[in-house]
Amino acid sequence: MTTYAALLRGINVGGHRKIPMADLRELMKALGWTDVRTYLQSGNAVFTTSHPEPGPLLERAIAERFGFEVRCLVRTSAELRAVAEACPYPAAELDPAKLLVLFLEEAPEPDHFAAVDPASVAPDTFRHIGRAVYCYFPDGMGRSKLPDALLTVPPRLTATGRNWRTVTKLIELTV
Repeated sequence: MTTYAALLRGINVGGHRKIPMADLRELMKALGWTDVRTYLQSGNAVFTTSHPEPGPLLERAIAERFGFEVRCLVRTSAELRAVAEACPYPAAELDPAKLLVLFLEEAPEPDHFAAVDPASVAPDTFRHIGRAVYCYFPDGMGRSKLPDALLTVPPRLTATGRNWRTVTKLIELTV
């Protein structure tokens, strides 16, 4: 049995693609998964299963139950801890709402984001490491050009972002 965190992409934002967390927990329990918990309304779930590939199974179940597709990026507790440990920013010294991890479905080539001109997104900065892109927004994310710059680099990647507070909470919940 392995404990995972499922990061659902693009749900419950602006009243669209709504999935009540109680319904998500019920759905996951119906898949036979245990210790199912959700965090916030933005699509974070923690669960335990012996299924070797829970992401695609959860995506199919959501499509059948709710009638729309949702990408689910799934990480083990160890993978989440590795993401936290690899953070190139001094996370403990920063506002956790201004530090974001973009979780990527696959690890792109190391130079994938080379076309993003740092001056065009300043003062925001980013660092790509494996299947994560760490983004720091000193003035907040509200008007930042960085997310669009990163997510429109061809070929486009499937990604979902979580602020540092959520990343650390998911690590707590998966232990």
